[in-house]
Amino acid sequence: MFGYIIVNKPEMKFKEFDVYHGYYCGLCRKLKEHYGKIGQMTLSYDMTFVVMLLSSLYEPETERGVTKCAAHPLQKHPTRINEITDYAAHMNVLLTYYKCQDDWKDERRHKQLLMGKLLYKRCGFSKNFYREKWRKIEKLLRKLSEEEKKNNLDLDYMSGMFGQIMAEIMLYQRDEWEELLTRCGFYLGKFVYLMDAYEDIEEDLKKGNYNPFREMYKEPDFDDQCHNILMMMMAECSKAFEQLPLIDHIEILRNILYSGVWYRYDQVRSKREEKKGEKNG
Repeated sequence: MFGYIIVNKPEMKFKEFDVYHGYYCGLCRKLKEHYGKIGQMTLSYDMTFVVMLLSSLYEPETERGVTKCAAHPLQKHPTRINEITDYAAHMNVLLTYYKCQDDWKDERRHKQLLMGKLLYKRCGFSKNFYREKWRKIEKLLRKLSEEEKKNNLDLDYMSGMFGQIMAEIMLYQRDEWEELLTRCGFYLGKFVYLMDAYEDIEEDLKKGNYNPFREMYKEPDFDDQCHNILMMMMAECSKAFEQLPLIDHIEILRNILYSGVWYRYDQVRSKREEKKGEKNG
């Protein structure tokens, strides 16, 4: 995915980070189990958040273990794996597959074309078992791509389509928590889509790529406007999140939603202001 739904590590206790990393390593193992090494290349912190939130809500039996990997061959790492880890692995690959297709269509990146083909060959189980989700997400992504080609600059509409995608992923099963999970995922997805556009605006304008902030970027208070929009998205996401009966790992999840998601934003804005200062100086 995009790498925005991350922890603020300096604000975490060592024990909390070990728990978080355990779910991350568990997801990596499941990606390898289902999709091989190509699957591991899709590993994301974004989906680790999904695993932890759903695990906290549904409390599935979680297997704890240790593992070594190619990235850290000399050191064992703790892992936490449950049935939701499997689900998240399939959803992660589904999104990455369509991202690869999109990158190929937009930028003719051959590496992404090859990766997409390799992933598709291994997607038989998830495409059949999660057929309804595949169809819904495929339809939304296709529509999103069409609207981007039309240069639709309606921020609410465009981010809302990606919000629906994230809502569908967050909806592990239909039950009494469906409305809250959908709302939480919807606004989180809107935040991710807009944050990605905010980060890429200069490069997109330079290359002539689509960006929903194209016109707003011309305004002198662009950064402040974006900050306010992103704040509203996370406020709505957090409101739904706080209504869920979560107990396990609640401090880690709050670290992500209230602090971690702003890490890249702070970096991007600081760098942008630094460049402006150099020009004015």
